[in-house]
Amino acid sequence: SDECQQDHNSEHKTACEKRAAELRDELLFKQPESSHRGDCPICCLPLPLDETKSTIKSCCSKVICEGCTYANKLREKEASLVPSCPFCRKPLSAKEQCHKEMMNRIEVNDPVATCQIGIEQYHGGDYVRAFEYFTRATELGEIGAHYNLSILYRHGHGVEEDFGKEMYHLEIAAIGGHPEARHHLGCHELINDNTERAVKHYIIAATQGHDESIDMLKNVFAMGFLTEEKLADALRAHQA
Repeated sequence: SDECQQDHNSEHKTACEKRAAELRDELLFKQPESSHRGDCPICCLPLPLDETKSTIKSCCSKVICEGCTYANKLREKEASLVPSCPFCRKPLSAKEQCHKEMMNRIEVNDPVATCQIGIEQYHGGDYVRAFEYFTRATELGEIGAHYNLSILYRHGHGVEEDFGKEMYHLEIAAIGGHPEARHHLGCHELINDNTERAVKHYIIAATQGHDESIDMLKNVFAMGFLTEEKLADALRAHQA
């Protein structure tokens, strides 16, 4: 009751904060159904975590796996067709035209294109512009942009260093299926001697195919903080 809350305000506040933390952990440590990269829109198989094994098409912002890209090239060669996008079939543009196409996608609020231009700005050293694009991409629902923002806050690139905001964006990215973000969360927990929480993060990331998390689980096992059975389960899930 209201009267009870007034008489025991501090106790209610503590209980509410505890319950809020429990609910947050339930969400944080839930195994994602897939990685943040999603599926190839052509073969519908999960996109690899290694981004060098897929390609973003500037015409439609679709991320295509290298297998479908290769199959499309064979089809074009056999039929003597003009090289085109495997997804939307638009003829491939010259390199200088690709940036313009990406900017056109940004104008229609494409989250993938927005994040990609942010990455280009980051590698070009314009961290302020990168921050603007990543922030906009997160507003459009791009999970990878949350991880990118965490990097900016960690190193103070384009913004002031802010550990709280770094962790916030890492958690959002991890919940959205970003294994690298989850791996970093595990490392933070391990540094702070929260081994049980660190192991949970590493297991989830390893299940998604994250190699470094498997290596960390092996180290944790060697230190005696992980059973052989759980390590074996993680290895099988990692290889699946």
